Amino acid sequence: MTQALTSAVPSADALDTPLAVDILADHEQKGLLRFLTCGSVDDGKSTLIGRLLHDTKKVFEDQVAALRKDSARFGTQGEELDFALLVDGLEAEREQGITIDVAYRFFATEERKFIVADTPGHEQYTRNMATGASTADLAVILIDARKGVLPQTRRHSFIVSLLGIRHVVVAVNKMDIVGYAQETFAAIEADYRAFAEGFGFESIEVIPMAAITGENLTRRAPSMSWYEGPTLLEHLETVRIDADAVNGPFRMPVQWVNRPNLDFRGYAGTIVSGSVRPGDSIAVAASGRLATVARIATMGGDLEEATAGDAVTLTLAEEIDISRGDVLCPPDQRPEVADRLSAHVIWMGDEPLVPGRRYAVKVGKRLTSALVTRIVHGIDVNTLQEDAAETLSLNEIGFCELALATPVAFDPYEVNRDTGAFVLIDPLSNQTVGAGMIWRSLRKADNIHRQAFDIDRGARSELTGQKPRVLWFTGLSGAGKSTIANLVEQKLHEKGRLTFLLDGDNVRHGLNRDLGFSEEDRVENIRRVGEVAKLFTDAGLIVLVSFISPFRSDRKLARDLFKGDEFVEIHVDTPLSVAEDRDPKGLYRKARAGEIRNFTGIDSPYEPPESPELHLDTVHRSAEELAEDVIRYLKL
Repeated sequence: MTQALTSAVPSADALDTPLAVDILADHEQKGLLRFLTCGSVDDGKSTLIGRLLHDTKKVFEDQVAALRKDSARFGTQGEELDFALLVDGLEAEREQGITIDVAYRFFATEERKFIVADTPGHEQYTRNMATGASTADLAVILIDARKGVLPQTRRHSFIVSLLGIRHVVVAVNKMDIVGYAQETFAAIEADYRAFAEGFGFESIEVIPMAAITGENLTRRAPSMSWYEGPTLLEHLETVRIDADAVNGPFRMPVQWVNRPNLDFRGYAGTIVSGSVRPGDSIAVAASGRLATVARIATMGGDLEEATAGDAVTLTLAEEIDISRGDVLCPPDQRPEVADRLSAHVIWMGDEPLVPGRRYAVKVGKRLTSALVTRIVHGIDVNTLQEDAAETLSLNEIGFCELALATPVAFDPYEVNRDTGAFVLIDPLSNQTVGAGMIWRSLRKADNIHRQAFDIDRGARSELTGQKPRVLWFTGLSGAGKSTIANLVEQKLHEKGRLTFLLDGDNVRHGLNRDLGFSEEDRVENIRRVGEVAKLFTDAGLIVLVSFISPFRSDRKLARDLFKGDEFVEIHVDTPLSVAEDRDPKGLYRKARAGEIRNFTGIDSPYEPPESPELHLDTVHRSAEELAEDVIRYLKL
């Protein structure tokens, strides 16, 4: 059996002994520190991790033998072992002597367990570095003593700060090459502390070291007797990571509704902050529904208390509507719920981020769609300057505003990294193209929470005797949307149906009188109308919406507010030439004369529906006939 450098791996029988049980129990009680290493190319990140693994006895004899062979073939240390090769696992990494992918390694000491991420130094792999930083509690930023603080040092420090890491170790490496000069170290320390002043780090520990020999890494270096601080390993074992997650308000995103039989309904998920006990009152963040925790079920039996990091199933004393993606929380400490957000975005896609393009967004366990409505500014991570930006390219960072199809529960990222983070997904390729850190909602007030009521749309629908629906008429100006919608409403009224017609012009005289026709205002125009239509359907009505709504992404945002077949998209299809000939309001004439800007069909595009529920051809059929088609579709 493979043996470690100092002791043999215990056999299966040995694990049953009382001593082995005690050892395993002690191991389970150790705290866990997640950290990453980052810095410029050739600063010694992989060497540092390899030396840590070696000196903490986590390298097996067969690994050492393989390392010896690899060192002879790929190594840069002559006949000595090249510890960087322990973590540079890709062939390309070994051949080039650089880190490309994020490599995760586990090791433990008597004091603590560790998971370390070795992240790339090349600028082109910034997205990989951000991935490693997203779950870390501490960052080890390496600086080559010969080169001092470089632009990549500043880049990584900024990303580390942006991703919420508050504890930093600055490892001034290769001190052996500069003759262990104290003045060189002091100059680098002063330089780093000066530029990192505004990053909000809770602790910065600067350590001189030589990773290749292990000096001040795992053992003290007589050659640097002027340094009186801890070694890197001593600091990693003793640094206090604030228990914000444990002490914060209770948050549990629901991952799965557990229904093994008719007698059990539980809500499974991992608690990301705070704690919960049976008897606690909880709320569903989005709906405001209240319930009482009955049990905290786990594979090992019920718990009297569960805290951050525990994966549990909660059963409730009351039956309330909860589904995947909902966030459970205390009634008096609820997260914000909003559908318009501002956030920092790290772009990871090969194709650039373009405002107005639709993406899927995942916040916690909630998946919805979103538009990046505006890039407020880009951020030059080398100078930290804020620059105007129309797009974001691979590895670029920007501060953006987003409009989501459905409201999501969140805490600002600086308060809770679990509930304040999201990813953007390309809906066609299903690839993650961006990572975001929520700054705040774009609402005027941030102290508003949804109130739950006992009379819901189901009860109102039962009272009215009809199924609430939205009939969304879209088409060019002059296509006949309002005429057909008006006829449909008349026919529904004759059948005793309760309806309401929302017309684009009428709404702009009142609710949306403050909006113009810019791209941002058009998005907001449809967002408001969609929300109003949803309120009317909650009241049990059939709502007819007659709006040009020229952009597919806007109509998709409106559709996402409704369930199943509640949203009926009706394309009132009229060629531009026919609509322009009709021109009942003289708008096309004014647009052609330049008197109206951003007019749909002239200098602003119309995107016809790709798969509407109903397609109405107004050229060959009358408005009366088309209205009858709508009634037949509704089966009324």
